[in-house]
Amino acid sequence: MLAALAALLLLLAAPFALYPVFLMKVLCFALFACAFNLLIGYAGLLSFGHAAFFGGAAYVTAHTVKEWGLPPELGVLLGTGAAAGMGLVFGLLAIRRQGIYFAMITLALSQMVFFLALQLPFTHGEDGIQAVPRGLLFGLFDLSQPLTMYYTVLAIFVGGFAIIWRTVHSPFGQVLTAIRENEPRAVSLGYRTERYKLLAFVLSATLAGLAGGTKAIVFQLASLTDVTWQMSGEVVLMTLLGGMGTLSGPVVGATLVVTLESYLAATSLPVPVVIGCIFVVCVLLFRRGIAGEILARVHRRP
Repeated sequence: MLAALAALLLLLAAPFALYPVFLMKVLCFALFACAFNLLIGYAGLLSFGHAAFFGGAAYVTAHTVKEWGLPPELGVLLGTGAAAGMGLVFGLLAIRRQGIYFAMITLALSQMVFFLALQLPFTHGEDGIQAVPRGLLFGLFDLSQPLTMYYTVLAIFVGGFAIIWRTVHSPFGQVLTAIRENEPRAVSLGYRTERYKLLAFVLSATLAGLAGGTKAIVFQLASLTDVTWQMSGEVVLMTLLGGMGTLSGPVVGATLVVTLESYLAATSLPVPVVIGCIFVVCVLLFRRGIAGEILARVHRRP
C-alpha cells in the first residue's frame, strides 16, 4: 500500500519534471499492458489480437468526437463500449479453443478488424482520423491544456488499474488463477470455466479499449498503427519484459518500451534491434520479467 501511494505521488509530480505527452503515452500503454496481463497472466490465455480492441476503440472515439461533436468523455465511453462488444464476439468464437489455436483465432479476427479499418470510409484509410478535438471534459475542464489532459489520463489509468487490482484479489480472480494452473481440476470442482474465461476476455478487451480511446484523445489521432498485428506483439513484449502475472510488471514493461522508442528514435540506433536485445537479456537473466524477478527475490529474503 505504501509503495502504491508513493508511486501515485510520484505520478502526480511527474509532469513538472518530464514532458507531459510522453507521460500520457506511458500511462495509456501501461493500462493497455495491464489489461492484456489480466488475460494472459491470470487466466492463462495468450491473445495475439488485442490491438483490435485498442485500435477499434481509438477509431470509434476519434470518429464520434470529431464527426458527431460528442464530448471527450462520451467518445471514450463509446469507444470502450465498442471494444467490450468486440471482446464478447471474439471471446465467444475463441475460448472454445486452447493454446496456439486460441492465439491464432484472435490473430485472425484482429486482422479482419485491420482490413475493415483500411477499407471503411469513416476511418479514412491510411490517413487515419486526424485533428481530433480534445474538447471540454464534462463541459468544464479544457483538455487542450497539457496538465489538465495529463491528470485526466492519470485518473483513467488509476481507475483502470484499481479495477484490475480488485478483480485479481476477488474470488473471481482466484478462480481465474485456478483455471490457469489446472483447468481440468477447476472443472472437476464444478466451475464452468468457459464462462469465467469469457468474462475475463471481455473485461480485458474493455480495459484495452479504454486505453485506446484515451490515446486517441491524447494524440488527437486514430490510425492503422493502432490495429496492426505489430501492436498486439508490442503489448505482449511489454508484459513479458515487466513480468507476466504481476500487477506492476506491465507498467514497468510499458515504461521501458515507450521510453526506449521515444529516446532512441532521435538516434541512428535501430529501435527494434535494441528492444529485442533487451528482451533476450531479460529472458536469460530475468525469467519472471523485471518486476517479477524483483518481487521473487524480495519474498525470498528472510
